[in-house]
Amino acid sequence: MTGLTYSIALSLVRGMHPSVAEELLNRIGSEKDFFTLPESELCRITGRKLQIFSDDYRKQILLTAEEEERFCISNRIRCLYHTDADYPQRLLQCEDAPLMLFGLGTMNLNARHVVSIVGTRNATTYGVNFINRLIEDLAAKLDDVAIVSGLAMGCDIAAHKGAMAQGLPTAGVVAHGLDTLYPADHRRYAADMIRKGGLLLTDYPHGTRPHRGNFLARNRIVAGISDAVIVVESGAPKGGALHTARLAMLYNRDVFALPGRSSDIYSAGCNMLIKNNVAHLIENADDLIAVMNWTTRPTEGTQQQLFTELSPQQQQIMDFLHHNGEAQINNLTAALGIPVGQLMAMLTEMEFNGLLLSLPGARFRPA
Repeated sequence: MTGLTYSIALSLVRGMHPSVAEELLNRIGSEKDFFTLPESELCRITGRKLQIFSDDYRKQILLTAEEEERFCISNRIRCLYHTDADYPQRLLQCEDAPLMLFGLGTMNLNARHVVSIVGTRNATTYGVNFINRLIEDLAAKLDDVAIVSGLAMGCDIAAHKGAMAQGLPTAGVVAHGLDTLYPADHRRYAADMIRKGGLLLTDYPHGTRPHRGNFLARNRIVAGISDAVIVVESGAPKGGALHTARLAMLYNRDVFALPGRSSDIYSAGCNMLIKNNVAHLIENADDLIAVMNWTTRPTEGTQQQLFTELSPQQQQIMDFLHHNGEAQINNLTAALGIPVGQLMAMLTEMEFNGLLLSLPGARFRPA
């Protein structure tokens, strides 16, 4: 068996998240050791007797992992393990991040600016027009932008189509294995997304069929993978878009909502998010850029400044790093009180501008 087999297998273990895996592997040694050591030895090392240590359970998991590895290799599917450099680093900040992601396509999930756009399946002309204007402006004003959504009908597919129209990569996070596609009517769009540098992404192995629980679970990826989540339209207070917004808030991501008239059914959820101070009101790309403190592309005829002017928060980051030498993201957000999503965006921007160096373990130091 290969190292990938053992990595896939560990990701299939019930309740396994990066923090759990790190603690377990610190005691046991490696993914291979977890699956090859006798049950009695695992119990002795950890001081616990768990069902996941059962020889029969681990043997069955390995068989499933071998089958999944063969499927991925034969279908050119990327296996993104949580310790891999191309695993989405923003998602690692979320306690319930999946250990393994499966991706079909080439999109960089660690782009400088990642925006998730979600909303009702019953998108109105008002919502779709806003999505198209927003993405067009983001493409014009920012470098290295990626758009994420859930490939569903309505707002989701409008976001994917809008991204492709502007030449931006877009990722569709699906609630099933990559041997199927739901909804089937979007197969053509999914193929276009992959061909144009986008991605289909899931944490479910092949053979997993879509059901309601999967859609709710996949929303954590849509929320956690991005710098900001934009809710365009939502009528149901328990709908998927508002569920994603609540997760984004828990992950310290910035949430935005498009306001609508009080009589508009599909603006009720957005208006509620704004009224309850869960979401920033957004009317255009400039609103997003201002809150996120993103640096826009110089307009034609404007000479690029030789020295980057720092915002007050960016200066705080530099002062903290100069004083401490280096720091992890968790230390920075605790010390400076900057939400993780906003902090990640600023760190990425500052690294691109040559101010910071990114080190293993989500650590940063001055360049």
